[in-house]
Amino acid sequence: MLFAHSIDHHFLASVSIAATCLDVLGTLYLAYDLLGGEHGPLRLLTRAVTYSIVFGIGYAIGLGFFFGVVSGIATGLTVAIELNRTSRQGDHYSLPWEAFFSAVRGAGFAAGLYRLVGLRFAVAFGILITFGQVIAYSRGMRPGTDYQAARRPRMSRRQFVGTVLRTVGYSAAALVCGIFAQHLEHPWRFAVRVGMVTGLVTGAGIIVNPYIEYYADRLPERTLGVLGIVLILCGFVLQSVQYWVALLDVQVV
Repeated sequence: MLFAHSIDHHFLASVSIAATCLDVLGTLYLAYDLLGGEHGPLRLLTRAVTYSIVFGIGYAIGLGFFFGVVSGIATGLTVAIELNRTSRQGDHYSLPWEAFFSAVRGAGFAAGLYRLVGLRFAVAFGILITFGQVIAYSRGMRPGTDYQAARRPRMSRRQFVGTVLRTVGYSAAALVCGIFAQHLEHPWRFAVRVGMVTGLVTGAGIIVNPYIEYYADRLPERTLGVLGIVLILCGFVLQSVQYWVALLDVQVV
């Protein structure tokens, strides 16, 4: 063998899935005209891709690549749908729909945490944060709170308070689940880690939100085409990882 190092097969599978998703997204951007031009779904898709990348990178740095991919997609997609409505109509979805979006994000977090903490913890955590998000929605705290599309960073007082509450709430939920699961070596440490990662990523998302919203509805057709090519090339690079692993005789475990 050329290399003695090994690579986890779950990580390799996650990279391949991410590559396939990038290829599909890039193809959709190149098919801009076929999808209805400026009146088609690509503005929503732009939001979904951008928010998924922002949240995915942040979550991956704090809690691992697999968690970043799963929770990033779940968060980015639902936030994009909600903000797209806020941008277009100036209002928000009904509470049942917001509960559904909360459940999707909760399921994404549960799936991402499963490999780290086991099934009992993951399921319990997903349920707790889903209910927590529904309560926040009922109190007027949602992704579109204090919405603004501008070329400058911004975080309102309500958004800051919401970020702090989210940090504390996710830490508390993780601690309760850690006690319930009864197999984590340092439940306090992991709870603080989950809360801090979630809070920091949420805060970063809020700060860049005005930029994303400003450009989501203003990207010219040529820019969308270039973005499509870039996404396809990134997908090609990631898709080739599995072949480089085989070529370099890296052990898959």
